[in-house]
Order: sequence, then structure tokens, then C-alpha cells
Amino acid sequence: MPLPDTLPLIGITWADALFMMLGGVTIAASLFVVLGRDIIRNGLMLILALGALAGIYVMLGAAILAGAQVLVYIGAISVLILFAIMLTQSKAAPAKLTFQTQALPAALIASLLAIIFAITLGTNDWKATVFDNTPAPQGTTGTAAELFGPYLLAFEVVSVLILAAVIGGIYLAATPRAGQIGAEDDEEVR
Repeated sequence: MPLPDTLPLIGITWADALFMMLGGVTIAASLFVVLGRDIIRNGLMLILALGALAGIYVMLGAAILAGAQVLVYIGAISVLILFAIMLTQSKAAPAKLTFQTQALPAALIASLLAIIFAITLGTNDWKATVFDNTPAPQGTTGTAAELFGPYLLAFEVVSVLILAAVIGGIYLAATPRAGQIGAEDDEEVR
């Protein structure tokens, strides 16, 4: 038995319901990233928010952008942030974050921006522009031809740069052992 086009009792389409669910997850996780006190949980909520955003990209038909979102932002940046936090946090440091003293001015500016966005979005008539000669989507062929054609050198330079950043981060986070440069002697500490 096929599903109806709209959700029963609510009257909205399945696509709209999925979009609202993904949007709600994105907003809730983003709020937790900003307001949470545990930095590791904040990093995990960042991954959740970026994953829900990738789901929205898939719904919009931008599969390449969703794949890049997952690979770059979730797979590289967020994991790198979590590793950096875990490697650099000392055992004596507090595990919980303290709130900044600029919370009230930040809340006022955020409220002002929300009002400006609401006014701007509310005054738009949102007429859709339809182009009759829109080309059919070609998939990933055009993107791959551009990325691995004239931009191959730039792509490889960025990958080497990211590798150097990861190695540098590990080197900076490593605790020097006795006999290494930067290690303190036990007698000097006492």
C-alpha cells in the first residue's frame, strides 16, 4: 500500500516534514554548540548540526555539496577540532567551559540581527523565477572534469597543506619527554 502524498492529520507533504525535522535538528544542535558547557559534547553537536545540514543539501538536489559537507566539514574539520581538544587538554584543566562576560551584548546583537532578518524576509514577495532553457543536471562529470583537470595542482597543494597542519598540530600537542628539546628536568621543576 503506497503512502499518501501528505501526512495524515497534519496536511503537509513528506518532503516538508523531513525538511522541518532536519532544520529543527540543525537549529537545536547549533544552539547546543553555542550554549553547551562541555567542549567535547559541543564538538559532537557540531558534527550533528553539519550532518543535518548535509541532509538538507540532499533534499535540495545538491548531492555534490552534501558529499563535500560530509567529507570536509564532518570528516576533516570537526574531527580535527575534536582531536585538537582532546590532545591539548591537560588533566588538571577544568573539563567544563565557563560562559564569557559578553553574553548580554551578544544576545542583544543576535536579537537585532533576528529582527533585521525577519523584516527583510517578510517584505519579500518570493516570486519564483522560472527559466525555460535551464540545462539538465549532468551529475558529477562536470565537477570532476574541472576539479581533476585544470585545478589538479591546487587540489593537491591543499591536501599537502592540510597534512602539514595535522602534523604540526600533533607536534604542538605532544608532551615533551625527558631528554627531548623542551622537556624540563625534574630538579628544575622542584
